[in-house]
Amino acid sequence: MEKFVHLHLHTEYSLLDGMFKIEEVTSLAKKYKMNSLAITDHGTMAGVVKFYSKALEKGIKPIIGCEMYIAPESRFDRKKREVNNHHITLLASDNDGYKNLMALSTFSYLDGFYYKPRIDKEILSKYSKGLIGMSGCLQGEIPYLLSKDNFEQAEKTALTYIDIFGKDNFYLEIMDNNLPEQKKVNSKIIQLARKLGIKIVATNDCHYIRKEDAFAHEVLLCIQT
Repeated sequence: MEKFVHLHLHTEYSLLDGMFKIEEVTSLAKKYKMNSLAITDHGTMAGVVKFYSKALEKGIKPIIGCEMYIAPESRFDRKKREVNNHHITLLASDNDGYKNLMALSTFSYLDGFYYKPRIDKEILSKYSKGLIGMSGCLQGEIPYLLSKDNFEQAEKTALTYIDIFGKDNFYLEIMDNNLPEQKKVNSKIIQLARKLGIKIVATNDCHYIRKEDAFAHEVLLCIQT
């Protein structure tokens, strides 16, 4: 039986968004006998070194990643748009991937910062070696297009990401956090995956540990916004 691995997880380093304390989440993963765990903080790799050492300390394989903001056009564009940024989940599959994640993170701040640290498809293509791409949450470009019933453009976007990462290194994320919009999008993601032969991966877009933490997380988001 295959073990479930959390591949989309936001720690305290996703400021005013993630509530996972690295010490606590790695301890819990060990308690639940998980053999691997990913970190995918929003637009930052600030927690990666701490996460890596704590995961190894607990006997868990650390998967290093980042959920980056991707500009609708150029990362140099500073115009306010109706849809300002999309999300994309990136995981390093090897040392090259880790170096490229660091490069992309650096460029997102130095070149692309506009409200958020942003990359674009041009620089992602240049630094895609060793990276696995996933389509992200409802704010991902593909899920967003599917939520707007724009299947044709979602298909074109998926093909673009296949060109960037390679077919074996791009996955469509599917998650069920009891949101009505997710149920609508999930069925279309499955349809798109079947049409283009893209693999699907189940993720949870985790921001806090326990069900009873939901209200505290809502307060955190209110502070942010």
